Amino acid sequence: MTITQPDLSVFETVESEVRSYCRGWPTVFDRARGSRMYDEDGHEYLDFFAGAGSLNYGHNNPVLKRALIDYLERDGVTHGLDMSTSAKRAFLQTFQDLVLRPRDLPYKVMFPGPTGTNAVESALKLARKVKGREAIVSFTNAFHGMSLGSLAVTGNAFKRAGAGVPLVHGTPMPFDNYFDGTVEDFLWFERLLEDQGSGLNKPAAVIVETVQGEGGINVARPEWLRALADLCERQDMLLIVDDIQMGCGRTGAFFSFEEAGITPDIVTVSKSISGYGLPMALCLFKPELDIWEPGEHNGTFRGNNPAFVTATAALESYWADGSAMEKQTRARGEQVEQGLIAICEENLPDVKEYRGRGLVWGMEFHDKERAGRVAHRAFELGLLIETSGPESEVVKLLPALTITPDELDEGLSILARAVRETA
Repeated sequence: MTITQPDLSVFETVESEVRSYCRGWPTVFDRARGSRMYDEDGHEYLDFFAGAGSLNYGHNNPVLKRALIDYLERDGVTHGLDMSTSAKRAFLQTFQDLVLRPRDLPYKVMFPGPTGTNAVESALKLARKVKGREAIVSFTNAFHGMSLGSLAVTGNAFKRAGAGVPLVHGTPMPFDNYFDGTVEDFLWFERLLEDQGSGLNKPAAVIVETVQGEGGINVARPEWLRALADLCERQDMLLIVDDIQMGCGRTGAFFSFEEAGITPDIVTVSKSISGYGLPMALCLFKPELDIWEPGEHNGTFRGNNPAFVTATAALESYWADGSAMEKQTRARGEQVEQGLIAICEENLPDVKEYRGRGLVWGMEFHDKERAGRVAHRAFELGLLIETSGPESEVVKLLPALTITPDELDEGLSILARAVRETA
């Protein structure tokens, strides 16, 4: 693909140096549909990024777009704080009927603010309020957001350093397979909990991702998650599952923890819950934990009514038949896995490992800088992929759940070429 240099002057002179994704994809995007994005010069890009997991149903999904346009054209409420609105009622009823009840999940629903880190902050705050303790346990290579409370339970040193203040009341423990299977699960954690001389303050809660996205596509085994849930119950700690990137069907089932057969005390959801890429987040928790006082946690933009509209449309369109979307995602995931196996076999000396679940996959190279070169070459060839892991050493694949088999084959072919040409 031949790409002419776009006019980036206003971004470089006016926008902050903190911008990041645009540095890896130096073009000006203009429109998008499904799994395709187009820049203002008309170049087409196949999207294996999906808004960092915020576009599980693709760009400008026509069903969701129609619902949104109809709502706006009739002057539906746009900004409502936490007032009762018809859009919120429709979402809550649909979410209860299509998601919570079929899974026998009793959760209360809280709208904490429009972003994932808002959901995490509210979860940590509630856990501390319920248990009357400050400490939270998280895991190595975790990522839970960029606000101070979320950063305190995030593992990445670069992101933590940006806080500029001490990040306290969080203690990291080894994630599944951190010691390559040489250490018994939770041996260190449980010993610290039981030893009165360990110096570990009794935690209020443990927060975990079932698949660590930003941490490098690290997949927790179902038995590890079950053992964690059991440990939390025995030690009087709440279990928080951060399902912000891996929820809403990304791993197959609507919630990523379903495969493990556990019921977390608190669940955070964001990214694709609105279906359309609109800001929206949920904090779900068991009814007995709902000890908030009115207004004790609030926010101006926690009631994003246009997002309620598209979220309702997404649930009705893709989750009314509870198994269809899950089966499709698993089939697409198997297709991705076969493509990655072929790439690994072609590049045996270079590829360290591939791993994933559903439609989230990663490929790690022995040369830690190789992933960045692959992502750059893929962009030049018309494929959008990002890197993840503590040293950006993993190529991360996060296509829309609605992507077609032909589009997946096309993207995997481009990825194979990018790997080949960056050897």
